[in-house]
Amino acid sequence: MRSAGQLIVDRLLHAAEIARFHSHVVCGPTPSDCNIWTGAIGADGYGRFYLTRDGVGFCVRPHRYALAIAAGSVAAGVLGLHECDNPVCVKVAAATDVQQHVVSGSQGDNMERMARMRRGGGRHAVRRFDSRGVRRERSVALRDAVRHGWDAAAVQAALLGDQPTLW
Repeated sequence: MRSAGQLIVDRLLHAAEIARFHSHVVCGPTPSDCNIWTGAIGADGYGRFYLTRDGVGFCVRPHRYALAIAAGSVAAGVLGLHECDNPVCVKVAAATDVQQHVVSGSQGDNMERMARMRRGGGRHAVRRFDSRGVRRERSVALRDAVRHGWDAAAVQAALLGDQPTLW
């Protein structure tokens, strides 16, 4: 995808677009649950939302679009960062919420978080289960788990993937 330019989402002007966006979202039943994108997912495991404005089609990240709905716009170069560590989450929590999901940040913030989460970007070894293909598989499994409504057991299984449990 190209670098993120300014994204404006006007609630009145783009009402049909926003409704289409929400038709691809399944909200978790509790405040700590993610809101899962059920639309297109790219090879990197992150969602894709296709727009057409003024006769020009383009693709945006659904989590960044969610930020633009909440704020009205997202400036060029501002990314949506997943504090919940779920690439298909589109939940923009209020600043007062205990658990943040998607927040605004810079590429530097993203790289710092990536290193802190041991996904590479420094001296840390990359975690085995964070490869692009595995991330996509997990995202698709999670999308499929909620496609017809929230199923807590299916969501948990999708999030765990092939990771062993302690019980």
